Amino acid sequence: MTDVNPDQIGAGAPQPLEWRDGDMPYSTAFGDHFYCRTDGRLECGHIFLAGNGLPERWNGRQRFLIGELGFGTGLNFTETWRQWKLHRADGQHLHFTSFELHPMRGEEIGRALSHWPEIDAERQVLTAVWPEIPAGIVRLDLDAQTTLSVVCDYALDGVAAAEDGFDAWYLDGFAPSRNSDMWSEELMRLVCEKSATGGTFATYAAAGFVRRNLIAAGFAVERRKGFAGKREMLCGIKASPSQRADQ
Repeated sequence: MTDVNPDQIGAGAPQPLEWRDGDMPYSTAFGDHFYCRTDGRLECGHIFLAGNGLPERWNGRQRFLIGELGFGTGLNFTETWRQWKLHRADGQHLHFTSFELHPMRGEEIGRALSHWPEIDAERQVLTAVWPEIPAGIVRLDLDAQTTLSVVCDYALDGVAAAEDGFDAWYLDGFAPSRNSDMWSEELMRLVCEKSATGGTFATYAAAGFVRRNLIAAGFAVERRKGFAGKREMLCGIKASPSQRADQ
């Protein structure tokens, strides 16, 4: 049972958190954790990076654009940035754009990410430049080859206004049973429309209606083994008409 009605929290306002098991944030508004309790960083690698064919797919690309629904603690971004720095070549640029209705404060991000020494360098840079009151579009050029944009708005509005040509999507809203708006067919259609030809998505969510909405949006959807004992996850690619007909 949640303590706060999410509808009562204004767009862009931080949501109330509880800290569980030390430094694990829990949303009392949505009644859900921000990441897998087993290991959120490894979960990111299994689901969002591997599920989108990364880092291999950005090899040889001058520019690579990743979209994310749900910035949360910034864990997916910092782990992606770490991997990007390990594999990128001179002249390549990563633009990571995330859509987050209730952005965390810098100290909350820092506390949540302090659990993983592997991303400590990225955590320190991110929290040092994170605005005291994030609002609108927070755009951060974190190094010469990496840009982070966090759109502090409803996902539907933010994605509708975003540029085209996303190469990969991390669909990481709260659980579909807790926040169904983040998994609606309308939003999934926008995600697909904004994707480049051959653009991909990955998500931990495997609910039937999520899969159906992604297929209806125009993705060819594949079930894969989930993380840490979870039976399934979903990933897929922006489908051609013939691929959609076969599903």
